[in-house]
Amino acid sequence: MKIAIVGCGNMGMAFAKSFLQYNLVSTEDLLLIEKSADRSASLKQEKAGVVVDTISPRVGDVDLIILSVKPQDFNSVYEALRDVIQPNQMVLSIMAGIPIGQIQEKLNHKLVVRAMPNTPAMLGMGITGFTAAREVDMSSLRRVENLINATGRSIFLDDEAMLDAVTALSGSGPAYFYYVVKAMIDAGRQMGFDDAVSALLVKQTMLGAYHLINTADKSLDDLIKAVASKGGTTEAALRAFEQGDLANTLVTGIKAAQQRATELSQG
Repeated sequence: MKIAIVGCGNMGMAFAKSFLQYNLVSTEDLLLIEKSADRSASLKQEKAGVVVDTISPRVGDVDLIILSVKPQDFNSVYEALRDVIQPNQMVLSIMAGIPIGQIQEKLNHKLVVRAMPNTPAMLGMGITGFTAAREVDMSSLRRVENLINATGRSIFLDDEAMLDAVTALSGSGPAYFYYVVKAMIDAGRQMGFDDAVSALLVKQTMLGAYHLINTADKSLDDLIKAVASKGGTTEAALRAFEQGDLANTLVTGIKAAQQRATELSQG
């Protein structure tokens, strides 16, 4: 397979490196289009693929074009891409907020898959929600899905509108965990630990809790109860969280992210 990636920032290169790691594409068949001179020089030094700075007719020779430019930069690349794209080529967009119909219209091209990954894809531990234009056949969709899964796991959505919820829940989700972890480390500091010790306690606790969630045959409520003895320290913390309406605050924030994603997709 031959792949072109338009825009080689963190997410574009997360996909590129995963493809190379799993031998899904060779470096000579991976075309990296990056307009930043500094970034291009770095990619050439890494020998991550064939690095160019402009969209040229050679893009028309690949099987899949991945659009990973910033959404606001799409208007600066779509005309050049429209001039070289071929009818049988697949397009995978990982641009936030730009719906399939708009991409189809601007590229004058029907075969579009739209995906919303998250930053853990850079470690091959991402989760990506994706959907496709009705013109994309099942065989082509499966090939794209296999590529996406090189960055972690994926879930297909029939309703493109649900990608706004994916953006809010998992796309933005890592930042929510970082926010909580940062608050816990701050609490440790206030209780007398230095930064390194507090960070170690919190990060290892988070890692262990994650594995328990994935492996223990218990619900989240049961896992909470297993830690929170009646009248104990955990119960005191949970009571303070409830008094501060922490759960509803988190839900409200995530819904605000969904609303903002919807606003962006509607222009």
